[in-house]
Amino acid sequence: MSQSSDSKTLDAKVIVVGGGPAGLAAAAALASEGVATIIVAPESPFDPRTVALMDPSLRLLGRLGIWPGPLSLISAPLRHLEIIDEMGNLISAPKLMFSSHELGLEAFGWNIPLAGLVAELRDAATGFGAGIVTDTVVKAEDLGAVVAVDTARGERLYAEAIIAADGAESVLRNCAGIEVDRWTFDQAALVTNFTHSGPHNSVSTERHRPGGAFTTVPLPGNTSSLVWMGKPALLESLVFRTGQELAREIQLATHGVLGLISAPTPPKVIPMRGLMARRFAAARTLLVGETAHAFPPIGAQGLNMSMRDVGHAIDAILGADDAGDDSVLEAYHNRRHRDISERQAIITLMNTSMLAEFLPLDLLRVGGLSAIAAFPPLRALVMRQGLAPDNKLPFAMRG
Repeated sequence: MSQSSDSKTLDAKVIVVGGGPAGLAAAAALASEGVATIIVAPESPFDPRTVALMDPSLRLLGRLGIWPGPLSLISAPLRHLEIIDEMGNLISAPKLMFSSHELGLEAFGWNIPLAGLVAELRDAATGFGAGIVTDTVVKAEDLGAVVAVDTARGERLYAEAIIAADGAESVLRNCAGIEVDRWTFDQAALVTNFTHSGPHNSVSTERHRPGGAFTTVPLPGNTSSLVWMGKPALLESLVFRTGQELAREIQLATHGVLGLISAPTPPKVIPMRGLMARRFAAARTLLVGETAHAFPPIGAQGLNMSMRDVGHAIDAILGADDAGDDSVLEAYHNRRHRDISERQAIITLMNTSMLAEFLPLDLLRVGGLSAIAAFPPLRALVMRQGLAPDNKLPFAMRG
């Protein structure tokens, strides 16, 4: 596939590095537009987690021909979003219930098994003609008119631009000279799926509790996924409990709303951290997904923001003769900076308010939720903005 190491003949117009959903979506979208694309990524291990993709992200999948389809048969709609204040403070926020029909939608989004999504995106990318190099990238170099990527096996590939989706510890971001701001929380997230005897009625429930949010998200039938945020020591201790003991803890936390809890899958605990790149593009490299930003899983914003990264990267690249030109990089950075910065601030504030014993911060959270409950126009605005900023969606996500 590649030329000799001293050749500047292009192997592709764009090289996408990373085999997660953001990287594969970028490769599939580029290839579907006839852009010569190569994906460089190692084999992805099986990931049992699920992801809640909102309506704009599903539109992007629809343009790639993978939604709806077989993937929808193993996924579940999110027709209602519920927020419950269980902080136990003197002042509590009212319970909020948002329904998709208020916005004229069948569902806000769908909860999708991550492994199934990755498999469908990979098939779509190769189906549209993207090449795949099963390897890791150890170096990238901006050579002026082109960019070179070196793999662990000694292959050098040339392209006009790189889409870097190689994760929070990105080699490509470092090679592009892009610095990041990082922060940590005294917090982790436990993820598992479980069965329940009662129906979930397509309701995703986010319970605000001391230590973090406890969020159940519907899956097909009487099953749900769980993201339980809390102190690391507590959550790590649950990993060593029996399935029956973990089910009992989930039972207590859900207050019996879902009926009898049983059969939780082996839990996984993930440390919570934050990351944001100071620029989202440089040196013929565009950052997407967790290479550019990482936040706590509140409000289902993580992968949905990453999919918007993908859409805006595609728009910037398709509008230029040279995919890595400075004008492309600047356009992409400007398109993503405000959206990501605003959501990072809101998510961090909401999460910190559940961690810190600081009355003014808690009152700010309660006041915000109370205002949303009291004023219908604000309620509608919050729902629309939770999906995505209406007038700034990339082309592939527009209705």
